[in-house]
Amino acid sequence: MEREPVDFLWRLLSGRIDEARRRAADFLDADPSGFAFVPNVSTAISTVLASLDLHHGDRLVATDHAYPAVVNALRATCTRTGAELVLVGIPLPPPAPADVVGRIMNVVDARTRLVIVDHVTSATALILPAADVVTACRDAGVPVMVDAAHAPGMLDVSVRRLRPDYWTGNFHKWVCAPKGAAALWVRPELRDRTHPLVVSHGAGRGYAAEFDFQGTDDYTAYLSVPAALDFVGSLGWERVRRHDHELAAYGQGIVASALGTAPPVPGDRFGSMALCAVPLHLAPDEDSANSLQLRLFDEHRIEVPIAWWNDAAYLPLSAHVYNAPSDYERLAAILSTLA
Repeated sequence: MEREPVDFLWRLLSGRIDEARRRAADFLDADPSGFAFVPNVSTAISTVLASLDLHHGDRLVATDHAYPAVVNALRATCTRTGAELVLVGIPLPPPAPADVVGRIMNVVDARTRLVIVDHVTSATALILPAADVVTACRDAGVPVMVDAAHAPGMLDVSVRRLRPDYWTGNFHKWVCAPKGAAALWVRPELRDRTHPLVVSHGAGRGYAAEFDFQGTDDYTAYLSVPAALDFVGSLGWERVRRHDHELAAYGQGIVASALGTAPPVPGDRFGSMALCAVPLHLAPDEDSANSLQLRLFDEHRIEVPIAWWNDAAYLPLSAHVYNAPSDYERLAAILSTLA
């Protein structure tokens, strides 16, 4: 890219993105003609929201576990169009998957223009029954978008079996690609009305071409996805997923014990992230939760989020092949002292 940007951008990029798209779509079991690279899931969400023909009184639906940036995008869209945002409450510990679907569908009506459901929630590390929500929405004739920011690499994803209207996921998490590599997949009937937020040279040339080049930028992150898939895949994806889940469960057990709290999400409802509840005296408010996260980094060089969700603090632990049990043991020992 830097050695010869004109050659890279104008002669090489298109073919290389096509190749990367085929590899990434194959990994996700998705039709490559509906696959577009985007920098991140937040961009994909805003892109889809911008494609909707919304009016006053229309309804957008998500859960109260939705990523804050997604909620912000939904609220901004409602402010602009007069639509209504409904956030469905899903408590912790989580109810049965069928109850989760029922709670969402209870607020879906003839005014609903889009349902956004997380496959794996960010703040609470909960696997939601995305496939069942998609089926219920399709039966009701309501478009549904799966926010799978954390799913690629963590879960065995098949967009073909899932059959959503829109699907988006990041490659910079468990696939280990560089930052700035994500996917937006759109079903055929909606592609001609789904356009990138930036209009550039690909305008009018079809869904994928419009997204492939959005002005002078470095698209290297997109082209790196096949190498990342090969690298992590060389360890065996099922082996990696099993390792990550078992390590996350181990970390949840010892960290929850150190904090003196019960795990809010059971082992059969999480993947490579596990959730621990932070006791009230350690983080009585959001500022305290932020301070605790900063203290763990500043004093101990431990990078772990402390999420503030529904007026309580939670600690979502991540696990991947570069982690070891000692990472969680050290965190547990420090938290035990603080608690």
